[in-house]
Amino acid sequence: MANPLFDRLFGIHAGKATPFLHLPDGEIVTHQDFLGRAAQIANVFAQTGLEPGDRVAAQVEKSPEALALYAACVQAGLIFLPLNTAYTADELTYFIENSGASVVVCDGRREATLAPIAKRLGAAVETLNGDGSGTLMDQAAAMPVAFATVERKGDDLAAFLYTSGTTGRSKGAMLTQDNLLSNAETLVREWRFTDSDVLLHALPIFHTHGLFVASNVTLAAGGSMIFLPKFDVDVVLEKLPQATTMMGVPTFYTRLLGDDRFTRELAEPMRLFISGSAPLLAETHVQFEQRTGHRILERYGMTETNMNTSNPYDGERRAGTVGFPLPGVELKITDAESGEVLPQGEIGQIEVRGPNVFKGYWQMPEKTAAELREDGFFITGDLGRIDEDGYVHIVGRNKDLIISGGYNIYPKEIELVLDEQPGVLESAVIGVPHPDFGETVLGIVVPVSGQSPDLEAMMVAVQQSLARFKHPRKLILLDELPRNTMGKVQKNILRERYKDMFVG
Repeated sequence: MANPLFDRLFGIHAGKATPFLHLPDGEIVTHQDFLGRAAQIANVFAQTGLEPGDRVAAQVEKSPEALALYAACVQAGLIFLPLNTAYTADELTYFIENSGASVVVCDGRREATLAPIAKRLGAAVETLNGDGSGTLMDQAAAMPVAFATVERKGDDLAAFLYTSGTTGRSKGAMLTQDNLLSNAETLVREWRFTDSDVLLHALPIFHTHGLFVASNVTLAAGGSMIFLPKFDVDVVLEKLPQATTMMGVPTFYTRLLGDDRFTRELAEPMRLFISGSAPLLAETHVQFEQRTGHRILERYGMTETNMNTSNPYDGERRAGTVGFPLPGVELKITDAESGEVLPQGEIGQIEVRGPNVFKGYWQMPEKTAAELREDGFFITGDLGRIDEDGYVHIVGRNKDLIISGGYNIYPKEIELVLDEQPGVLESAVIGVPHPDFGETVLGIVVPVSGQSPDLEAMMVAVQQSLARFKHPRKLILLDELPRNTMGKVQKNILRERYKDMFVG
């Protein structure tokens, strides 16, 4: 096959005047129109001298043209580098320099800031605004709507995704054509996507969830998307009756549940609700099922691997778990020191191997060697266990492990107890420095709106449920937890905020 990723996601729709993107204003972009835009962008890049393997960095707002930019890079054999729209100029400098990007596509409002940085680093700058205007599309408008697809092999690189970099510099995960394609095709089968599906898409497309899961799965199945620029509860409720499926982060579902207009009647025609990118509270699972009759399907993936596991489409979708390894994906729980596989039920580090696992970190051979074993298993950095029924439970991140007085403490275990207490919406447990124990446990609790949880009663509940060494030294009430753009709690921010609480 000349270009497996393009041919099997995009090329199969050539000439189809069927709907692909349903836009908020009612406009419909057909598969044919979309591929025409992508070809025009690919022609722009070819005319400017870009060659297969060159990197294209993009920090742009979500739009049909932004998605076409991804397709154009695939068709032209370029490596696509989507960047979070919240990144600062300093962060972008690092990404552009580290990736060696030949072109930076940015929102017009950032051109003045980025142009001198890009020029210093030898990269050209094009603009692409949220409304589809900008220098890139101005040039594209004069280009043919056909492009000779560049030949690529399955193990050729298709994209870089930079990790969040909570400790040290972000790492560029190198994803191949086969990584992206194998995962998309597996998820189509596992989640029963067809060309009749209409996905409500309110996720950003600079992240693997919105780009390489939601968009790729829809393309592979030949379906269509209600393509929203962001999650707006009013718009989502308006568009939901036109959809058959939805992918979201937990925040999407809690916001829907917080609105009385989200009823069983409204959700009933939907085929599937999927959640990921951050853990879904068991309480949200229960409330959602009670309200709608639907049980949310939760799965587990990451930047370096795309999706690794999923709760079953048919069968029990078990709250608090991320289901089973996907077909073709091997998952094991190992001891962090020895690398030996642990007995079933014990907590250890999660390692995965499969066609979805990335090729390594760009220009970081030491990091690659430390996290990607020679036998192909990737050390995810997540802690987990496999229960007696084979369901995978995520306990936390290795870096979130608390070691107090020589004891290993897993925050999730304490958070589960805190979350069950009256008036508690959610919690986060962290380790902070302590003069005697090295670290001690601190619990941060977010109350349900309008309620005031009894912290003393919560302490009693913890004491009754957990061994003494796991008890929080203190509980703190906060209005909300700090989160990144995909809804993950940023415990590093909490650790920094409270690092001096018991020392000094």
